[in-house]
Amino acid sequence: MPVEVQELACREGHIGLLTLNAPNTLNALTEDMVVQAQEALDQWATDSRICLVVLRGAGERGFCAGGNIRSLYDGLRGQGDTEAPARFFTREYRLNFSLYRFPKPVVGIGHGVVMGGGLGLLSACRYRLVTPDVTLAMPEISIGLFPDVGASWFLNRLPGRLGLFMGLTGARLNVSDALRVGLADLVIEPSQTETLLTRLQDERWTGAQAADDNRLFRLLSQLDALDYRALAPGHLEKHEQTIARLSAGDELPDVIDQLLTSEDDDPWWQTCLQTLRQGCPVTAWLIWNQLRKGQQMSLKDVFRMELSMAMECTRRPDLAEGIRALLIDKDRSPVWSYPAVTDVPQDVVEAHFQPVWDDSDDPMALD
Repeated sequence: MPVEVQELACREGHIGLLTLNAPNTLNALTEDMVVQAQEALDQWATDSRICLVVLRGAGERGFCAGGNIRSLYDGLRGQGDTEAPARFFTREYRLNFSLYRFPKPVVGIGHGVVMGGGLGLLSACRYRLVTPDVTLAMPEISIGLFPDVGASWFLNRLPGRLGLFMGLTGARLNVSDALRVGLADLVIEPSQTETLLTRLQDERWTGAQAADDNRLFRLLSQLDALDYRALAPGHLEKHEQTIARLSAGDELPDVIDQLLTSEDDDPWWQTCLQTLRQGCPVTAWLIWNQLRKGQQMSLKDVFRMELSMAMECTRRPDLAEGIRALLIDKDRSPVWSYPAVTDVPQDVVEAHFQPVWDDSDDPMALD
């Protein structure tokens, strides 16, 4: 099964254990995986035996590389199951919203690649544990999408316009970066995952959310977490002031020009700028607007807005072109619908932000 669903008996109560189990694709999410995970969460939300949930990924290479966008390519091009892209995004958004609003504590354990929808899943967990090899990124600008599944929420909570920079450049953060900006809570060795599950099973869980959450918090605080001083140096410690300065400004073209004309030969910085240089111009505008609009939105409204954006992306050519260039032909030379941010018409951008749902037909409804 692409998602392994287990219920682990404890001294008292049970743990729901969800394991993304498609290691050959870095656990990239398919529609079937999303449906299986949603069914388990829906059942556990009302099952009095289940007191907390643990979410992890199988294999050594990554927790989750995001959505399996390769599987959406034919539908985006009007072939085969043309409803698959819209269906996938709708279900993926509901899954992530379910995690944010889950009535019991959720522990996410991120290792290796945690990108796109994978970072969306981890960010939705109450407790976010990572291993030293973790790499976090929102690289959607390279495929003509946008930082999705709640990124307008969690990127906006990063310091110094770092969220904007991550979206525009697909910047890859290491474990020290993740701790520094609050995208992770605790670092454990990969071998400690099974130890943690054993410790959790040795506890008595009551089913009372506040009491169980307090017990879980104390238990995690007592783990032999790695000292941050023993971790690989972060990239942000060196660059965060530059990022804040260059990403400041009220006009997107000016911000992009400031970034691209900066002089820094650090390989990490140059990789970020190369991604921005080759990225989708429409995506750049989507990032700029989603972060601005999302600042004053509730979580539910953020999810509604982003799902509307995703639906419009499935109707436009850039997403299919980005997937083609990256995963089908692998020429890494996408031909975007507009060659530069200054060429993108305002109405093309605004079409992604038209309200579609209200409380009467909310796709994020959990009841």
